[in-house]
Amino acid sequence: MKRSGENTGQQAPDLEWLENDVPRAPHFDDTYFSKAGGLAETRYVFLGGNSLPERWAGREQFAIAEFGFGTGLNFLTTERVFRDSGAAGHLTFLSFELFPMTKEQLQRALSAFPEVQDGAQNLLQLWAPKPGWNTLQFENITLVLGIGDARDLIDQIEVDGEALSCRANRTRLTLPLIDAWYFDGFSPSKNPQLWEADLLAKARQLTAKDGTLATYTSAGWVRRNLQAAGFDVKKTKGFAGKREMVTGTNRAE
Repeated sequence: MKRSGENTGQQAPDLEWLENDVPRAPHFDDTYFSKAGGLAETRYVFLGGNSLPERWAGREQFAIAEFGFGTGLNFLTTERVFRDSGAAGHLTFLSFELFPMTKEQLQRALSAFPEVQDGAQNLLQLWAPKPGWNTLQFENITLVLGIGDARDLIDQIEVDGEALSCRANRTRLTLPLIDAWYFDGFSPSKNPQLWEADLLAKARQLTAKDGTLATYTSAGWVRRNLQAAGFDVKKTKGFAGKREMVTGTNRAE
């Protein structure tokens, strides 16, 4: 998300720009995406880690949720793969963000990825986030942005196993069960709020029976929190020079 628990209002992040326009958040001492290749990282960790695009093939509705909208790169990469896969169904993509970038920051960060520029331009045209729930429509893809503290916003969500799309106002959101989670907050050591056991347990309550998760971190206490929430998790080979990452499934009951 790229958020902390110290601010409950809408505020653009204070950024440093590294080589090749990689944005860095000094407060969290972390970058928004891998210097080794943000788009490749998204494809490997979050799409590959959730067995996508294979799992949405033939589905009338598929729902993805993430903690950490950041630059929007995960959403834009997923949108591109969804369209390239020829999927005919509807994709709902839910994301939370406490510190939404300005349009100028977003444009600069995304300029490094020509592969997603069509989607980036569409996103920038609609980019005017306000606190609460924001719904952005891209043909058969709905992006739902929760602007605020994820620990508060998640309590405003209801899931409907029969829903084919979402319904939202500023203080309430109804959406389909989540099929895949992208857990992509800043480093757990720098932003532990997004990896709290209570938040992960609430995420699991919104998850479909065959739902999955993927995250770049393999920190032991994060794995334990995911397990306590009701996910079965395992370590797999990480992206680029990172030794391990974690994938998981909703535990059968």
